[in-house]
Amino acid sequence: DSLDNYEREMFNLQLERKLHFLRWARMIRISALKKNGLNHLMRAVTEAHAAAYRKLPTPKLTRALFEATERQQPPRARGGRPKLRFAHQGGSNPPVIVIHGNALEDVGDSYRRYLETFFREKFDLAGTPLRIEFRTKDNPYVNGEKH
Repeated sequence: DSLDNYEREMFNLQLERKLHFLRWARMIRISALKKNGLNHLMRAVTEAHAAAYRKLPTPKLTRALFEATERQQPPRARGGRPKLRFAHQGGSNPPVIVIHGNALEDVGDSYRRYLETFFREKFDLAGTPLRIEFRTKDNPYVNGEKH
C-alpha cells in the first residue's frame, strides 16, 4: 500500500526472482487494508481449482503431443531420437500427463519443460502445477531374448 512505483517494481522483480519455480501461478496483488484485489484473488482461485480438475481426453492430448513434436522435436541422444507415441491423463489435482514412447529416458529436462509449457497453454492449465511422466515399454528384442 505504501510503496512508490520504483519500490513496487523492485519488489516485483525480487519476487519473480525468488519464486521462479512458480511461473505457472498467477500473481494477484491485494491490499488487506483497502480490501483491493480480493475479487481478482477469488476468481484466480476458482480458475486454478477448475484447471486442477480439468478432464483431458486422450485423443486431444495425443494430438497436442504430435503438434508439440512437430514444432520442436526432442533432441537426439545416443544416436537416436526419443519417439513420443501417445499421451493420456494420469491423474488430477495436480494434472498428470503420461507420455508413452521409446527411448524416453533420453528426454532432457529442457524438453520436459517445453512440453509442460505447451500443454499448459494448449489446455489452459493456469494456476496449477502440471506433472509430465514418461513411460517406456521394455523392448523384448533387447539382448536377443526373442527371435
